Amino acid sequence: VLLAGPGSRAEEKRILVYTRNGLTLAGKPGFVHDNIASSVAAIQQLGKDNGFAVDVSDEPTVFTEANLKKYRALVFSNTNNEVLDTEAQRAALQRYLRAGGGFVGIHSACGSMRDWPWFWSMIGGTFVRHPKLQPFTLKVMDRQHPSTSFLGETWQWTDEFYFLKEMPADLHVLLAGDLSTLDDPKKPQDEPTRPLSWCHEFEGGRSWFTALGH
Repeated sequence: VLLAGPGSRAEEKRILVYTRNGLTLAGKPGFVHDNIASSVAAIQQLGKDNGFAVDVSDEPTVFTEANLKKYRALVFSNTNNEVLDTEAQRAALQRYLRAGGGFVGIHSACGSMRDWPWFWSMIGGTFVRHPKLQPFTLKVMDRQHPSTSFLGETWQWTDEFYFLKEMPADLHVLLAGDLSTLDDPKKPQDEPTRPLSWCHEFEGGRSWFTALGH
C-alpha cells in the first residue's frame, strides 16, 4: 500500500519496523505487548513474499534524516509511550513524512508520544482506553482499498476495541467497529460505529493505521 507511487524515494524497497516501548510521561514503565516478536516475524515474512527488505530496531538513534532516507515506509509495531528521546529525532521523523515518506501504525502505536500533537495528527489520534478483550463486528468501509479489498462487508474479530481522541477530520476510514456488538458500559450511545483503521495523506507523506493487533 505504501511502497509504490509518489513518495517512494529509495531505489530498493526497504522498510523499517520500529518496536520501542519507552517510559510513560510520569517516567514509569508502561505496558509492553508480548506479541511484538510475532508481529515482526509476520512483517518479515510479508517482505520475503512481496520483495521488500525489512530492518528492525528499537533504538531511537535510527531516527536521523540520513538513515530514514533508506526507507519506503516506517512501521511502528506496538510501540508505546515515549519512543523518541530528542528533538532532533522528532524533527527527523517530521522531515521524513514531509519529504513523501510512508508511515504505518499498529495497535498501541497510537499510545506513543502522548505529549506531541503533531504525532497525534499524523497517526490519526491518541489512545484513550479500551474495554475488555472480546469479539466484535467490524464494518468494512472501503472495499476498494488494497488493505481491505479482500474482506467482505463485515468481519468478525476478537481484539481490544480502542477508543482514541484528537482524531483529524480528514481520515479515510477503512474499518469501523460496530458498537452495538461491543460489551462496554462506557461506550457512546449516539454513535453506531467507531473508526478502527484508516489512512490519510499528511504533510506530503502518507499514513496508515490499524487499532487491531493486540
